[in-house]
Amino acid sequence: MKICVLPGDGIGPEIIAEAVRVLQALDLKMEMEEALLGGCAVDATGDPYPVATQKLALAADAILLGAVGGPKWDSNPREQRPERGLLGIRKQLGLFANLRPAILYPELANASSLKPEVVAGLDILIVRELTGDIYFGQPRGIEMRNGERFGFNTMHYTESEIRRILRVAFDAARKRNRKVCSVDKMNVLECTQLWRDVATETGREYPDVELSHMLVDNAAMQLVKNPRQFDVMVTGNMFGDILSDEASMLTGSIGMLPSASLDANNKGLYEPSHGSAPDIAGKGVANPLATILSVAMMLRYTFANEVAARRVEDAVKKVLAQGLRTGDIYEAGMKKVGTREMGDAVLAAM
Repeated sequence: MKICVLPGDGIGPEIIAEAVRVLQALDLKMEMEEALLGGCAVDATGDPYPVATQKLALAADAILLGAVGGPKWDSNPREQRPERGLLGIRKQLGLFANLRPAILYPELANASSLKPEVVAGLDILIVRELTGDIYFGQPRGIEMRNGERFGFNTMHYTESEIRRILRVAFDAARKRNRKVCSVDKMNVLECTQLWRDVATETGREYPDVELSHMLVDNAAMQLVKNPRQFDVMVTGNMFGDILSDEASMLTGSIGMLPSASLDANNKGLYEPSHGSAPDIAGKGVANPLATILSVAMMLRYTFANEVAARRVEDAVKKVLAQGLRTGDIYEAGMKKVGTREMGDAVLAAM
């Protein structure tokens, strides 16, 4: 097991340190090597995705990432912004399928911004296409037209790009509750009319899975109104970016949500769904559980080690049942702990 470790920026090094401790505690045969990605890479090399990192990532079986970005680099030229490194590694490795589970642990029901009876038992998987759509479409840019600045981006998808991400969603649904909701904006965007057409066609290959369609604005509303109606949601890059962050807050904190970005052979990049949180970086208060749960996803999807994956997930559940909470999920009567203490507790539970 060759793992490329990318601590990244902000709280990234702190949360990655705890995830690495969990991996080491599993006593599996693995090699881990660190490299630079994001703002730290810009500072060191001038490139958010340096050649040395590219070589290591290409040679690895899986990549474990902390977080990238921060206001420090917001005024940099676009090609020297941390997020370009993240987009670059996704594109180079062909990581087209982003899986983001939104699970509400019973112990955190009161941490959600919604009423407990609305979110109790929540378990959604959002499948987001990751290498196409408006984020990568050409032409794009800002130029002068008719004496004023004009900004433009291009949304596009090929039939094959849509079909392959839909198959990921349908295959995942077969292991869950056999329901897929495909999200688009076909009433306005021709690109997503194609998405709906291909979704309908692909659905015929999976007669045992119930397929529904929903416009993205309605899907955003329904996630707040009645989130438990969903099992697997599948959508394009931009819509998935927004909906997965919305879904994360149903669980009480984005600090609890892992994610996996996979290629066609289940090589993956694993990272927490949250950002670099530079305002709390270095204070030892960040929640490492999303990163630790990302390790569980790595064990499950890339290394096909379900026993080890469940061992990590069960340890997280045990720690929450013991009443330990970082600041983002703290409530009265619980024990507030820092990043390292939470990592210690997970290791003890394992």
